[in-house]
Amino acid sequence: MVLGGEPHRTAYRRSARRVPTRKVTVTDSENARIREFAERLIGADSSAWTATFAQVPRHHFAPSFYAMTGGGWKEVKDGDPGYLDGVYSDAALTTQTDDKGIPNSSSSEPSLMLAMLEALNVRPGDAVFELGTGTGYNAALLCARLGDARVVSVDVDEELVRVARDRLAELGYSPTLAAGDGAAGYPEKAPYDRLIATARLRSVPRAFLEQSADGAVMVVPIGFGVARLSVTGKAEADGHFMPVPAHFMPRRAEGAAPRFAELETQEARPTSVNVAEVLDRLSFPLSLVMPDYTSCTWVDDDGTPSAFGLWTGDGSTATATVTGKVRQTGPRHLWDELEQLAVTFEDIGSVSREDFGIIVTPDGQRVWYGAEDGPSWALTAE
Repeated sequence: MVLGGEPHRTAYRRSARRVPTRKVTVTDSENARIREFAERLIGADSSAWTATFAQVPRHHFAPSFYAMTGGGWKEVKDGDPGYLDGVYSDAALTTQTDDKGIPNSSSSEPSLMLAMLEALNVRPGDAVFELGTGTGYNAALLCARLGDARVVSVDVDEELVRVARDRLAELGYSPTLAAGDGAAGYPEKAPYDRLIATARLRSVPRAFLEQSADGAVMVVPIGFGVARLSVTGKAEADGHFMPVPAHFMPRRAEGAAPRFAELETQEARPTSVNVAEVLDRLSFPLSLVMPDYTSCTWVDDDGTPSAFGLWTGDGSTATATVTGKVRQTGPRHLWDELEQLAVTFEDIGSVSREDFGIIVTPDGQRVWYGAEDGPSWALTAE
């Protein structure tokens, strides 16, 4: 799912009269597959979402998706071999790529969607705001559970919103949809009892707090994790990160290219961390400290990694060879920051997301590890 920062917003308001019936037909075999998918997804545990996932056809919102092959991304369409198996698997589906062939929208992994929806803990009558409409599948699940009059969804991509609106209407749902910056919320329908985001953010958007009802719950991907927060006061909230990993599409934003060529003129220095494993082991806390970071790997002819690159949107760039030689440039010394993280977690083998908490106050936002008075890091404001 996608999010961006365009200032304009196009609203697709809910009609005064709800679409009464489906305009699409789901065959008996498709219904059987959908029910089996829901039962497999939720398992033996009882969930109020079982009937909802069994009611909403995922294939209706993903009539095609892109699968990675040796030659790049290949589109798999309805009717192609493996199409339904792919749609009704517990896997994220790339549903759109940009003009360079880079994925920029997806249908999230269903088990992650379920975990986030359960964490949202919706109740009858709750008003829900969703950041990141994407295909419209998650909005459809919310509509099926709460009724479409209680659901608002915003996405930066106007064409995605248009298509999602049509697909939702074909199933009889007409929530309020809008094209624009989801981080700005949708004040016309506020306050919201529940707020959920399906795009990777750097912090909790200020508008989420401003548009929350008393005691509201938020489920928000931050970095490579998902935070569940309870609103505790005006512009205040706190919570913990869920144990599930999450790699949502990031907010669309312009950023500087890495400055690898410039690094060739920099003198290398040794590093004390294990270059081959630190980026993997510390990927989650690193995604909080450097929320817009990108990394890459250089490999030898036999496929063995030889060096790693790291850069952020402000042009800060670092490289490190597996032999422990580092070069860095830009306004931030990225490898220095990574080394500080490595020191913090040097005696911890596995870094668990649920050991991280988050606090939001009018003065800012920070995440902490272990305890509120333990190591903490300020989050970048949206």
